[in-house]
Amino acid sequence: MPETLLIIEDEKLLGSELQRHYRGLDYEVVWAQTYADAENKLVTGSIDPLVILSDLNLPDGNGLDLLESFTHRLPGSEWVFLTGYGDVPDSVRALQLGAFDFLTKPCPQQQLDMTVHSALRSARAQRRVLNEISDASEQFAVERFLGSSVIARETQQMLRQLSQVPYSALILTGETGTGKGLAARILHYNSERAAQPMVELNCSALPREMLESELFGHEAGAFTGAKGRHRGLMEQAQGGTLFLDEIGEMPLDLQAKLLKVVEDRRVRRLGGEREISVDIQIIAATNRNLQDEIREGRFRSDLYHRLSVFELRLPSLRERIDDLHDLVPTFVAEFNLKAGKKVSQISDQARQNMAAYGWPGNVRELRNVIERCVILSTSNQLPEQWLQLRADELSSTVDSDSSTSSAALSPTLSNSDSHLGLRFPTDGGMGLDDMVAEIIRAMLKRYDGNVTEVARVLKTTREKVRYRIEKYNIR
Repeated sequence: MPETLLIIEDEKLLGSELQRHYRGLDYEVVWAQTYADAENKLVTGSIDPLVILSDLNLPDGNGLDLLESFTHRLPGSEWVFLTGYGDVPDSVRALQLGAFDFLTKPCPQQQLDMTVHSALRSARAQRRVLNEISDASEQFAVERFLGSSVIARETQQMLRQLSQVPYSALILTGETGTGKGLAARILHYNSERAAQPMVELNCSALPREMLESELFGHEAGAFTGAKGRHRGLMEQAQGGTLFLDEIGEMPLDLQAKLLKVVEDRRVRRLGGEREISVDIQIIAATNRNLQDEIREGRFRSDLYHRLSVFELRLPSLRERIDDLHDLVPTFVAEFNLKAGKKVSQISDQARQNMAAYGWPGNVRELRNVIERCVILSTSNQLPEQWLQLRADELSSTVDSDSSTSSAALSPTLSNSDSHLGLRFPTDGGMGLDDMVAEIIRAMLKRYDGNVTEVARVLKTTREKVRYRIEKYNIR
């Protein structure tokens, strides 16, 4: 398909000659003789030019005003200006507005061709980047954090809000497998920095010395084996996002160096003599409780406070077990496509088992389980035998008539629960609130105050357990 070149030129002889010349070079050429004509063609979207070759002074307007009006509406297009007057202020304004070049008439055809061809190469490169960004934005749309439960929708809303505001740093917390990596990509590819790089580093994957070199970079001879200069990941993320996964694994001395970079926005390579300015936003992620790490002296409180401009906790799968309705079919469809399978049926027993399971590995574990089942399937039925869910993570009380566990706090009550040692009167002498309070109190005692474990056993969320702790003033 020919690439489009828009020529805006009021001189008929020059305009027709330029049109003839570039058509001879296999370009699709559109010629507009006035400001209004060019504006109409661009507004209606009838053309999508890679390069706009425009006269500066038109009979009904100024080419620079046209550039200023359309520069944000035509991403991936380059502007080249021709003028019979070599006015310095105009050339300065043109470059400030993002024009590719500013040439003075008469311009030799060879020079003009070189400029136009360079502008075309630049525009093609920009279009490729924009297409990649568009693909990534679609792949990592907020809706890719799947789930229709209340807590999933709240998380989606927070991701949507955070991706639209500028921030210097942010911390993602949550158990392993909850989707912190996905959340980081959603935040980056839906932000104003989406056109810039997203650079990732797992702080637990490298030994201390390599971690320091990868993060900050090094000069030749900085240490044994450093044969050349290496730009650190902070430099490589310039203008974009640095994602530091498992930040809680970073050694304390490197935490101090990271803090200085975050505060000063300047980095010095190992063995380097000068500091380099960096413009990045940092997303840190951890499955550890950083407050506990601070109390134990394993994480710097000043770094924590500097990184936690925002802190977003991603819920465990146990807290949003109803989202299996959204997650399981999505994963089945994904692996059907990859493995060439046609799994379309899931038995009630398989649904009950998945709903009753504790999912210690969260969504990542669920995805792996579904992948195994689809790959090993021999029919359109999801094979229950390949679920292989750990018996110690399966609830001992599964309602055979339900396909998902309730998100509400609804333990089974009886006259005598020997498991917890509870006895409730059946004569109306004890209200429901008192019974629930007693159950919460007994469960907290049984699990040594571990709210997460209590929530898991009762098939509810930690927030709901904490709400009842406060409501019933349980100490």
